[in-house]
Amino acid sequence: MEYGTDRGTGRDTPPARGTGSGTATESVAVGRIPLAVVVADRDGLVSHWSRGAGRLFGVPKEEALGRSAVDLLPVSGALPEPDDLTPYGAYAVYDGLGPDLESSLDGRLSYPAAGRARLTVPAPEPEHARVDVLWWAYPLVGPGSERLLVLAADANGLRQDDPDGGAADMAFERIAPGFALHTDFPGAEQLARRLPEILPSMSVDESARIVAQVLELGYPVLEFSQSDRVPVTPDWGVPRRAERKARRELAARAAAEGLAVPQEAADEAQDLEYAAVREHLEFLNEVSARIGTSLDLSRTIVEVSRAVVPRFTDVAGTYLREQVVAGEGFPDGVPDTTTMWHRVALEHTDEPGRWDDVVPVGEAMPFPAHTPFFQCMTSGEPVLVPRISEEMGHAIASQFEKRDIRPLITNRSMLVVPLKARNVVLGFMILLRHPERVEFNDMDRVTGAELAARAGLVLDNARMYTYQESVAETLQDSMLPHIPPRMAGCDIATRYLPGTLLGRVGGDWFDSVKLPGARTALVVGDVMGHGLNSAAMMGQLRTAVQTMAALDLPPAQLLRNLDDLAQRLGDNYLATCLYAVYDPIAGELQIANAGHIPPVLVRAADGRSELLELPTGAPIGVGGVAFEAARVSVRPGDRLVMCTDGLVEVRGEDIAVGLATLCESAAHPAASMDDACDRIIRALNTRGGRKDDVALLMARLNGVAADDVAEWRLALDPIEVARARAVVREQLHDWGLAGLVATAELMVSELVTNAVRHSHSRPVALRLVRGDHLLFEVEDDDHDLPTLRNAGPADEFGRGLRVVSTLAREWGTSRTKTGKTVWCELTLPRR
Repeated sequence: MEYGTDRGTGRDTPPARGTGSGTATESVAVGRIPLAVVVADRDGLVSHWSRGAGRLFGVPKEEALGRSAVDLLPVSGALPEPDDLTPYGAYAVYDGLGPDLESSLDGRLSYPAAGRARLTVPAPEPEHARVDVLWWAYPLVGPGSERLLVLAADANGLRQDDPDGGAADMAFERIAPGFALHTDFPGAEQLARRLPEILPSMSVDESARIVAQVLELGYPVLEFSQSDRVPVTPDWGVPRRAERKARRELAARAAAEGLAVPQEAADEAQDLEYAAVREHLEFLNEVSARIGTSLDLSRTIVEVSRAVVPRFTDVAGTYLREQVVAGEGFPDGVPDTTTMWHRVALEHTDEPGRWDDVVPVGEAMPFPAHTPFFQCMTSGEPVLVPRISEEMGHAIASQFEKRDIRPLITNRSMLVVPLKARNVVLGFMILLRHPERVEFNDMDRVTGAELAARAGLVLDNARMYTYQESVAETLQDSMLPHIPPRMAGCDIATRYLPGTLLGRVGGDWFDSVKLPGARTALVVGDVMGHGLNSAAMMGQLRTAVQTMAALDLPPAQLLRNLDDLAQRLGDNYLATCLYAVYDPIAGELQIANAGHIPPVLVRAADGRSELLELPTGAPIGVGGVAFEAARVSVRPGDRLVMCTDGLVEVRGEDIAVGLATLCESAAHPAASMDDACDRIIRALNTRGGRKDDVALLMARLNGVAADDVAEWRLALDPIEVARARAVVREQLHDWGLAGLVATAELMVSELVTNAVRHSHSRPVALRLVRGDHLLFEVEDDDHDLPTLRNAGPADEFGRGLRVVSTLAREWGTSRTKTGKTVWCELTLPRR
């Protein structure tokens, strides 16, 4: 059914059949009737009075603007008695729009209200006209001066083709008013944008359609459908409950006097019961559709809180157990008075900021045993408090130090519902209604319990996902090394990106290992596959690489040993690996490749980048394949870029395209190593189709200047120990490190003494390297590695390494082709 206003004549004329704003496939009842739009400011004065309001209430716009809204809108009248009931119901003799509208105009109601009334309005005829009016009042919150929006419509317009008035009844109970204000009203555009806020079930697109339709027609309209609903219903606090209450009282009085209950009253009672059940079921379905749109725990919490305000309650506070908020495992045991509850969300219709300072979100607190909250959390059942008395309000407020929450809760109706999953209480919601609103009842308790059950399931799903995500991130973080940004002779930056948000654990890894001689091992690897199995294998291989690198094995030999290990672990262990050793003193890279994509070398001299051509061996785990190492000369400032194929490989695209992009982005100048990594990620990660993990390692090869290296050859004679002390002393004075001379002489004396004593034929080599630390190296031709010993009071030997380990910042030993190297470091003084 559709009614419009002819712009030429101003008369109400029915359009042709089949027209309307709904589509033919929509199962909705659509109506279009003139709508009165009134806006009142914070002082209660009318700031907008539409032409529809002038027609409905008989007051022209020029007389209405700036006047008190209470004076212009008929709100006063006498409540009917049960005997006064007429076929129109209780509103038929109630000559006014009702006390809820009056309270809204006075600012005493902060939630939407609605009603229906038969009232007398001025008319040209001698007797005033009687009009059946539907009305809605919406408080407005925002920076503007407007504070209340009132919509009203003449229900008689719906009866022209509906003698029984069913459309008007449906319009009151199932309605989504769409409105737009004329362009001469300054706040028209702002209020039109806020239409979805006033009507939560309306989408932004639907709002735009209604606004465009109104502007095209040139007058306000009212749309309603069976699938939409305003956040105000007759069952939950609107004036029409007076009509239903009167009918129930009439039936009760008839039954008490032994009279037959009027069939109309009996049918009304049954209809009310069905309507109430339907109302609550539809509300639960609507809430279910609005929550659980993602697996993000914080977003789910906000969705659950906002789904019930203002339609079901005026205040909704959500509390969760500490373990749930922390993303830990499923909480064990029944909560007690020591259980900490975190306030994670608070939604309300009160004025902004009223609750924020008193009960801030994020606060954690326990709850005493005498409170309704403790009863709810321990029993796992809803707790209904029809009205919070002064005594109960004081008891609840006593747990808040230096904050008085009694004005916020006293005389309000409260329902506490548990948020449960698998019979364990994860949290609870505190629902409060304004004193002016109808109290929570038993049906609300059932609705709240069902609401909490659905919300608890959604929260538990989000909690489980958050927990699993946290476990995955912790596992991945524990397996990936925390590489220092500076190593001997080089700067390092790394990046790791999981393949998907649902699979944060993968088999890609990078690493750097400190080697003797101021050298650094750089590693990037990729275990085939995804998930925990790949991550577990990655952890084993990474540990093996670190162990073998510490033994200073040559790159090709290290990959050979790693391949043997993978075959012993199982047939399904396959991985690619790129292993490079950088010698900053020699200015050289030794690189071996096991089925991995080649690295990129960016030359500092001309900014040119190139893919290094390396002998490519089979992946780790294939077995029986030889590995070869290549030597590449580098200069200070050159950059080495190593990554896994997830960065350059996209399904359906030649990998050469990704490698070319990698070379191009790596060569681009950057302010820092981190910026250079980010540029590469942006250049390659914006392409669609990436599903694999990404590991990226970039090293700027700074080298060590020749002036920072000093070397000597010492004969196998004990007298050379004194010479070693002398040359070290002289060199440290030349470097301006006189403060380290005493300690350095003692450590060098112990190391050279041991080397001279255990060497066989080759001279002892002594080297000092000044870098981020002061490095001492002593090399001899004995293959037996020294170990720390606990020398007794009478022992002549065994104290040398104990002295070195005590004085040195760090020390170590490693085998070489001709013997071994013992090294130690001292921390340089701050400049």
